[in-house]
Amino acid sequence: MLCLRLLPFVVLTFTAVSLNSQPLKIWTDHPGHHWETERLPIGNGRLGAMIMGGVKVDTIQFNEESLWSGDNNWDGDYLTGDHGFGSYRNFGAIVIQFLHSDEYRDYHRSLDLNQGICTVSYINNGDHYKYESFASFPDQVMVFKYTTTRRSGMSGTITLSSAQGASTTCDGNALKFYGIMPNSLQYAAKIVAQHKGGKIFSQNGQLIFQNCNELILYCHAATDYKADYYSGWRGAAPSPMVDEILRKAIHKGYKKIRKAHILDITQLMKAVTLQTGKTDGDVFKIPIDQRIKRYSTGKADPNLEILLFQYGRYLLISSSRPGSLPANLQGIWNNSNAPPWASDYHNNINVQMNYWAAEVTGLSECHKPLLDFIIQQSVSCRIATRKAFGPNTPGWTARTSQSIFGGNGWEWNITASAWYAHHLYEHWAFTRDSIYLETVAYPAIKEICQFWAYRLKPREDGLLVVPNGWSPEHGPIEDGVMYDQQLVWDLFENYLEIATFLNRDIEYRHIISSLQNQLAPNKIGQWGQLQEWQSDRDDPTDLHRHTSHLFAVFPGRQITPQKTPNLASAAITSLKARSGNFNQPDSTFSAASTIGDSRRSWTWPWRCALWARLGDGQKASQMIRGLLSYNTHPNLLTTHPPFQIDGNLGISGAIAEMFLQSHNKYIEILPAIPKEWAAKGSFKGLKARGGYTVDCEWENGKITHLKVYGRKGSTLTIKVNGALHPITSQ
Repeated sequence: MLCLRLLPFVVLTFTAVSLNSQPLKIWTDHPGHHWETERLPIGNGRLGAMIMGGVKVDTIQFNEESLWSGDNNWDGDYLTGDHGFGSYRNFGAIVIQFLHSDEYRDYHRSLDLNQGICTVSYINNGDHYKYESFASFPDQVMVFKYTTTRRSGMSGTITLSSAQGASTTCDGNALKFYGIMPNSLQYAAKIVAQHKGGKIFSQNGQLIFQNCNELILYCHAATDYKADYYSGWRGAAPSPMVDEILRKAIHKGYKKIRKAHILDITQLMKAVTLQTGKTDGDVFKIPIDQRIKRYSTGKADPNLEILLFQYGRYLLISSSRPGSLPANLQGIWNNSNAPPWASDYHNNINVQMNYWAAEVTGLSECHKPLLDFIIQQSVSCRIATRKAFGPNTPGWTARTSQSIFGGNGWEWNITASAWYAHHLYEHWAFTRDSIYLETVAYPAIKEICQFWAYRLKPREDGLLVVPNGWSPEHGPIEDGVMYDQQLVWDLFENYLEIATFLNRDIEYRHIISSLQNQLAPNKIGQWGQLQEWQSDRDDPTDLHRHTSHLFAVFPGRQITPQKTPNLASAAITSLKARSGNFNQPDSTFSAASTIGDSRRSWTWPWRCALWARLGDGQKASQMIRGLLSYNTHPNLLTTHPPFQIDGNLGISGAIAEMFLQSHNKYIEILPAIPKEWAAKGSFKGLKARGGYTVDCEWENGKITHLKVYGRKGSTLTIKVNGALHPITSQ
């Protein structure tokens, strides 16, 4: 029998279930020769590197988030060279070349997600070698350590090269380069080498190490970019900063830097744990690429699914930390000077999907770079908006592609600002940070409302539509596409909630409420689908990758099975059709039956989250299987193709929706649990709107132990095992 009593907040109990923790490590048995599919990523938000773990030659390709080409404040043509819109760029590489052979045995390269450390070990000619790599957020350096048991130690060369053509200089045990991009952006990088045993000296533009038992490289890179329109997007010169950060790091020492790094990563990674079953112990002896292949044949591997969930959290931590830019299309990892889609910020799904896991999986601080970016970019977006829509236009919106210099490229995503406002709202909804709400979120969301109050167009029937909209990236430009209508409804709903909470602008609230009520509503079409356009012309055989007209299901909250069952049913029809399953029985639905354009790194997470919101855990679980089977590389990075980070980051947020939902003004536990996870499981640390933290255990699909922590004196309703419980904390 389920009992209720109050603790720090509330406990629904009892019968605790425990599952032995299984390792969160990605490992392989060979060096990562191919950058995109084999290497393992480390990062601290600003700096990132891909770890090869080479035996005779080890190449460390690295990035710094703000190395961008292109002109400031560009608006219009989507150009990716030195001028125009620009692109994210490859910063450079460190190459360590050893004098020993390239033969090896007992090779092991692994990434420990809980510690954020990549480790390589192997035996060469009877001697043991070990590498260790990590990127420290507390000390803002990347560190690479090489050790050996070989008596004569390691010998070889170290080079540092710029991918932008800057020349490298030597100074004792250091290598450095400095350069200026064609857009006048200054950049610099430096490595400092320390050793035990043997010696290190510089010669002919490289470092020579001889007979060393231990080699430690400290690396930092920076540009003079500053996230401020009024400063021309430029700040302090990078070279002095690079020197100072490395000076402090070397003074602090390897052991202390490593300890601080592990503490920093661990407290974030272990804030949320998830168990859905036990993977057979022998499976852990299989390298990650073989585990993915095994799983794609239909084999069970609960730990691989949890590994995917936690990998997304690790990658968000590694590419988005307070004070950094937000994660772009590739996070921060890029080895090209002409990356796909400029490795930019696509705001018609991709950059938003990057942050679906931020709040619900306990990484609220990692959400801040996107929130800061929205505010920073709004200055130049106002200019672009008034240029396109008239000089008296209030507020702002954006084109689909954005750069770090306020650049707007490609087509207008006319409701981009409304989707950005959704993130501003969500950060408050989860954290209940009143200072943030008053100083950041409320004024920004109100300004975006002013744009839409000005922009909406009345039809002859008196209803309001978004004019000249587009259902990304699908169909013609026309009035009232459902994607636009849903986003503006969501914007107005979020504004009304926060304005009421703050008791602000009563008259303006009435205006926005009236406009919301006049919005042309969602419609159900002739074959039972949720229409994508005002006219009933959806094609049930259309397999387009975007499901933009289902925003109202997720991440929005306008359509739910509880409040709008007919529209939710229509959304199910649309979603099945878009996956290639129109008029097919549920028994045939699978990852394999989801075909065509549906197989993209980011389509699987969105559809996973949609099925979770629609209460179908079985179909949601098939989306996880589809992502791992069809759009995941051997190193567990997801591919569009090519590599995009949104699949990795988005699936973590989607999986969280299967265990906990809070968009309906109450907390629902296990709303979409698939049968293969139902036998026994637990989660700890998932977040709910209202400022709550939830721990849960279940057995045979029934919750046996539940803790909800929150603000003392607050009230909430929680749905457990199908029943609603109103609770007040004491």
